[in-house]
Amino acid sequence: MTIPQVSSSGGLPCPADQIDAFLAVPTEGVRKTLSSVSGNVVVLGAGGKMGATLSLMLRDGLEGRAKVTAVSRFSDAAARAKFEGIETVSCDLLDREAVAALPDADHVFFLAGQKFGTSSAPELTWAMNAVVPAYVAERYRASKIVAFSTGCVYRFSSASEGGSREGDATEPVGDYANSCVARERVFGYFSKKYQTPLCLYRLNYSVEPRYGVLVDLGQKLLAGEEIDVSMGYVNLIWQRDAVARAIQCLEVAASPAVAMNVTGPELLSVRQLALSLAQRLGVEAKIVGTEAPTAWLSNAGRSFQLWGYPTVAIDQMINWTAAWLKGGGATLNKPTHFEARDGKF
Repeated sequence: MTIPQVSSSGGLPCPADQIDAFLAVPTEGVRKTLSSVSGNVVVLGAGGKMGATLSLMLRDGLEGRAKVTAVSRFSDAAARAKFEGIETVSCDLLDREAVAALPDADHVFFLAGQKFGTSSAPELTWAMNAVVPAYVAERYRASKIVAFSTGCVYRFSSASEGGSREGDATEPVGDYANSCVARERVFGYFSKKYQTPLCLYRLNYSVEPRYGVLVDLGQKLLAGEEIDVSMGYVNLIWQRDAVARAIQCLEVAASPAVAMNVTGPELLSVRQLALSLAQRLGVEAKIVGTEAPTAWLSNAGRSFQLWGYPTVAIDQMINWTAAWLKGGGATLNKPTHFEARDGKF
C-alpha cells in the first residue's frame, strides 16, 4: 500500500476521504518488526480513537501472513466500516465469559479503557481500567501483549527536568491516573504469574487532524475563545508514529513487564503552539493565565534509541491540523482536556 497523495488544496495531509488510510500506512520500522511476527493478532478496544489506525497498519504490514481481529462493542454497522479486510468481533470486555470466548491470538494489543466521565462514574473507570485487564491477562496468558497506558501515571515535572522516564516512580493524580496504575499493576501481576511477555505502552499525547491537543487549541482559536496556558507544556506525537511505536513494542515485551514511553522529542510550549496555530488560521490568539512550573511530561529517549525519531515533525503537525480545521474538516468532537491539572476528567 502506498501513502495517499497529499492534497494540493490548502496543505491538507491528504484528501479527507483518505485520512484513515493515510494514518495507517506502515512505517519502515513497522515492516521490519512485523517481518519476524508469525501468528494471529487481536486488537482489543479497537473502536476507540487509535484502534482503526492500529488494526489497518497491522493488516497492511503483515501482508496477509496472519489474521488481524478487531474487538470492540461495535454498536452499529458504521462502527465496523473502517475495518475492511479485518475480522471484527463484538464483545463487552466487562463480560468475563465473553472475553474467555474471544479468538486465540499470539499477539494482543490492549487499547480498552475509560478516561472521560471518570468524575461522574468512577466505578466504571476502575472496572474498565483494573478489572478488564485481569480478564484479558488470564485469557491471553500465552500471548505477547502490548497494553496501552498513559504518561499520566507519572507525577507532574518541570520542563527543565526533560520529562519523566520509565524508571521514575508512578505518582498519579486523580481517579483516572490511579486506575491506570492499577491497570499496569494487574497486567504486571499476571505477566509474572504466567511469564507472559508484556509491554506497558505509556502514551503522551497522540494527535491527528480530527482529534488531539492541536485540534482542541485550533477549535478554540477559530471560535474566538481564550487559551488558558496554565498547563504550560505538552508532548505530542503524530498518530501514525504513535501506532507504529505500539507495533514496534512487540520487540521489547518481556516478563517482568517492560514500560515504554511513547511521544515526540520536544517539550512543547502550549503558548507557542497556540500562537503558531493562530498564525496559520489567520486569527488572533487570546492567551490567558500563566504557565505553571510543572506539567505531565514524558521523556521518550529510550524509544528513539531503539527505533529513531518519529517521521512527522511538530511544524508539519501544526500545518496539517490548521489546514484541516480551516477547510472545515470533520473532527471526532472529543476534547482531550489536556489542560486539566487536577486529574479530573
